[in-house]
Amino acid sequence: MMKLSTALACAMGMACSSSSLFAADVPGSHDLALVPRLADAQIVDYRAPAELERIYPQSAIRKISNRLRSDAQVSARGQMTSVTYELPPEHGADEAFTAAREALQKQGAQLLFWCQARDCGENSLWANEVFGNATLSGADDQQAYLLLRLAAPADNSLVALYSITRGNRRAYLHVEQFASASPLGELLPTSATLLRELRDTGKLDLPKLAGDPQATWVTLISRGLNLDTSLRVSLSGASAEAWRQVLMAQGVRAARLEVGNVNSSGLHIELLR
Repeated sequence: MMKLSTALACAMGMACSSSSLFAADVPGSHDLALVPRLADAQIVDYRAPAELERIYPQSAIRKISNRLRSDAQVSARGQMTSVTYELPPEHGADEAFTAAREALQKQGAQLLFWCQARDCGENSLWANEVFGNATLSGADDQQAYLLLRLAAPADNSLVALYSITRGNRRAYLHVEQFASASPLGELLPTSATLLRELRDTGKLDLPKLAGDPQATWVTLISRGLNLDTSLRVSLSGASAEAWRQVLMAQGVRAARLEVGNVNSSGLHIELLR
């Protein structure tokens, strides 16, 4: 009888333990459909869909004359939903950030701006001014921010990712999904973001660049490649040779550019290791 009672107590304890882990999420919160949750992560902040004016920086941020400044930004009115996860000790902020980015890119999302560590500016400005969430306060060199545009037909929606590791080693991932009430129009990535994506993933897939090279994109890509003159790349697609010629005309050395054979509907750039 005693053994049975002990077994029941243990079973109840395990059930309570599982229940308390599940209940650790903020009441009424839930994941965003586009971003998978890492195992054992807990929602510590959730903001239900609300209509508001939102500004997403596309550069490092700073404060001048008590006002937040950035060299470029996306500004629109629409519905915003946000989720903040506290990550378990076995999963760091970088891992959660990468998993979220890869999941969104697999769904065709386009990177608009990506910064890490001190390249983003002061963490206190991101935590308090951009996201209004003190939980995200931490060290400047332990942060990462990414702004993406979703693929059509949801291309008037943005997703912002922000990860941080605090001084106590607790790590967090903040995810915002914003649906603009009006068309966002043309949004372009920064040259530094193209370079960061190329370095990190080894490639750039630009399916919209299917025809002749476009002047705006020629400038963006050439500047990105010239930020690191040690990189060599291959260019694939129907207009690969045309792209090679215009990039050379923009100052990218011929020895750094090869024509590849990847079957691509647009322009495919691959890092040559």
